[in-house]
Amino acid sequence: MALTGRTALLAALGSLPVGMLAPSWTGLLAVNAPLLLAILCDYALAAPVRQLQFTRSGDTTVRLGDRADVLLTVVNPSRRRLRAHLRDAWPPSSWFPGTDQAASRHALDVPPGERRRVTTSLRPTRRGDRRAEQITVRSYGPLGLAARQGSHHAPWNVRVLPPFTSRKHLPSRLARLRELDGRTSVLTRGEGTEFDSLRAYVPGDDTRSIDWRATARQSAVAVRTWRPERDRHILIVLDTGRTSAGRVGDVPRLDASMDAALLLTALATRAGDRVDLLAYDRRVRAQVRGRGAGDVLSATVDALAPLEPELVETDARGLSAAALTHAPRRSLIVLLTSLEAAPVEEGLLPVLPRLTQRHTVLLAAVRDPHIEEMAAARGTVDAIYEAAAAAQAQAGRRRTADQLRRHGVVVVDATPDSLAPSLADAYLALKAAGRL
Repeated sequence: MALTGRTALLAALGSLPVGMLAPSWTGLLAVNAPLLLAILCDYALAAPVRQLQFTRSGDTTVRLGDRADVLLTVVNPSRRRLRAHLRDAWPPSSWFPGTDQAASRHALDVPPGERRRVTTSLRPTRRGDRRAEQITVRSYGPLGLAARQGSHHAPWNVRVLPPFTSRKHLPSRLARLRELDGRTSVLTRGEGTEFDSLRAYVPGDDTRSIDWRATARQSAVAVRTWRPERDRHILIVLDTGRTSAGRVGDVPRLDASMDAALLLTALATRAGDRVDLLAYDRRVRAQVRGRGAGDVLSATVDALAPLEPELVETDARGLSAAALTHAPRRSLIVLLTSLEAAPVEEGLLPVLPRLTQRHTVLLAAVRDPHIEEMAAARGTVDAIYEAAAAAQAQAGRRRTADQLRRHGVVVVDATPDSLAPSLADAYLALKAAGRL
C-alpha cells in the first residue's frame, strides 16, 4: 500500500483543530478513524496491479542522436477502473540527461476490460543495445488516498546505431568516382587500368592511349578509354584495443574510425568492390564477411553498433593472422588504428611484411588537433613545457608514419572530422592509380 499526499494533507487538517480544541486520544481517534476507513476502502477499490498485461511495439533500431518511439500497450482485465501512474524504466543512457523523469512517466486511465497505449520516446546518448527494464505501476483508488503498487517486465531491445555523420561527404566522392569511371563529360579520359571502350582522339589525350590498330581501320585517330577495376576485395580492420578508447575532443577514437569505415564501405560498394569488416584486439570482436552489395552497409552498421573499446594491448600478430585469413587473395587492407610510436614500432612493424607482401595496406589514424595547438603555444612556463611535449609527440608521430611509408603502407593521419573524407580520397587515389 502507498499513501498519497492527499492523505497526509487530510490527516494534518483533521489533527490541527483537535490539537487546538480537544487535545486527547479520543479526539485524534474521532478524526483519524474515518480517515483510516476511507483509506482502506479506497485501497480496496483500486484496480489490481498484478492482473495488468503489457505488450510492446515500435522502433527496434535508431541512429545515435535520433529519437526512438517505443509503444507500450496496457490491458486492464479487471472489473475496476484503472487510475494509475506508470514508470517505464530504461538504462540512464537511453535519455538526454535530465529528461528521464518526463519521458518515462505516464498517467493512465483505463476502463474495465479495455486497453490504452502510451509512447516512451528514447533519445540514446551511447551506441549499443538498450534493453527495457521493469515497468512500475501505482494504481489509485477513486478517492486518491491510497494506491496499489507493483512491477512488471515487458522485454524490448533498441539497438543504437552509429550516427554515420560522414554520409554528407558521399555525394562528392561519388561524383569523383563517376569521373574515374569515365561516365561524366570531362576533357580527360577515364582513369584506371581496365579497358572500357574506344573514342575519337581529342587534344590533351595521352598519346599512349592511342589504339593504332583501330586507327588504321578508320579515318580518325582512336584512343582507348579505361575504367577503374571492379570487384576488388577490401578488408576494413578496426583496432579495438586500448588506444581506440582515447577521446579526441568529444569523440572516442573508435567512433571516428567507425564513421570513416562506414563512408568507405558505402563508397566502395558503389564502386563495385566487395567489402568485409574485421574488429580485433586480442580476439575477433565483430566481423562482416561475404555480404552482397545491397546489404553490406546495413550489416556493417549493425555489427559496429555494440562495439566498445577493450582496455587491452592489441595483439598485432593475431591481428595480422586474422587479416590474412579474411583476405586470402590480393586485397586492399584498410587498418584503422593509432600512430603512437610504441604500439606501432613494437607490435605492427615486425608483422607488417606479412601483409604488404601480398596486399596493399592503407593505415588511417585519428590525429588530435589539440596537440598542434599545444605545440604552437607560447607565454607561460607551463605552456612552454606543454609545447615541448606536444612537439615531441608530433615528431614521434611523423617518424612512425615515415617508417610505415618505407614499408609501402599508405598513411592517412587526420583529425576526427576529416578522417572519413581523407580515407575516401585515399581509396579513390589508389583506385585511379590501379593499385587495388
